Amino acid sequence: MLHELAEKFRPVAPPQLIEDAYSSDQHARLLQVVRDNGPWPLILAENFKTPEEVIATTSGSIPEGVKLTWDMIGLNPVFRGYLAQGGTCFYPEIEDCYYNSRFLELVRNYWNCQYAEPETFLFNIQGPTPIGGPPHLDGTVFRGMTMENTPLWLLLTMAKSCLFNRWRSKKGQVIAWYYKGKIGGGFNCWPDGPSGEPFQINAPMWGRAVVVENEMMFHHGQATGPSALRKPQGLDISSTFGADPQDPTGWQIETFGKVNQKVPEQEMRFLVHWGARLFKDMDDFKLTYDHRDDITADMAINILIDDMKKRGVQFEVPTDPLHDNDFVRLLAGVYDIGGPANIPADAMDEAA
Repeated sequence: MLHELAEKFRPVAPPQLIEDAYSSDQHARLLQVVRDNGPWPLILAENFKTPEEVIATTSGSIPEGVKLTWDMIGLNPVFRGYLAQGGTCFYPEIEDCYYNSRFLELVRNYWNCQYAEPETFLFNIQGPTPIGGPPHLDGTVFRGMTMENTPLWLLLTMAKSCLFNRWRSKKGQVIAWYYKGKIGGGFNCWPDGPSGEPFQINAPMWGRAVVVENEMMFHHGQATGPSALRKPQGLDISSTFGADPQDPTGWQIETFGKVNQKVPEQEMRFLVHWGARLFKDMDDFKLTYDHRDDITADMAINILIDDMKKRGVQFEVPTDPLHDNDFVRLLAGVYDIGGPANIPADAMDEAA
């Protein structure tokens, strides 16, 4: 039954490829901000407090009696930083990249909406890396519940349940890649639903970008770089990625003051994720900003609890549901909708 819900996850329109997402000057300034303001944490460390929260955002359930650890999750060496959130760009030298008229027009046309506002601006940075985990969905936001006031695991659980579409915001992204390597480094997505054929965006990935709705489309990154270098030893949830002080163009992964891996410029993959919220017309805009039909975390938790009771799920209502690992574990299992099984073959050294 729930797996049927997965087929509802299709973007409002097919992904649209564009080239030269940023000018050479803009790309240079973006990269300089990353060099100057690092090192940067793992994506998992940036977005999740416990391993249970990770499971709640992906596909899968946790066997009864198993105590999760970060080692069980598997620490993929992909790192993240935020360049802007809401109406605020954190670095004045890249304001033209965030308040981007070209991107705003692209997502308005993609959605056929009158209005758009920049909402988020982040990057992923990595060296050689295994395939980017199981195909996943990005964090949906709802009127009244956003990344600023709600844990990501709850937003994604709400999205997967399909119980909150009344409040779901319209979102669009322009996602750009910069990668000089020869092995992998592309992007797989399922715009026709998880049972449809995957759509691949393959290297070269220098300034190539996609206009898309990633909250409603399963996707993940391809494996990147030489396979022998994809699993640096000694990673910890506290590991970071930053500029190599001994190489003006190189990078390094570091844990507890020890360098795990040097990453040359050639093997560094840089993803820039620009996102906007869309409004069909002025009435749609006012519905959001008048806050007359917002949802709260308490409302959302009660809706999920009521739904689970109707399903006959046996559980105790927690006193602090947002921070109760057992409750997060329960939701991860109940609202596991699965995902694509037809994942393209990994990029191996032979592909070079």
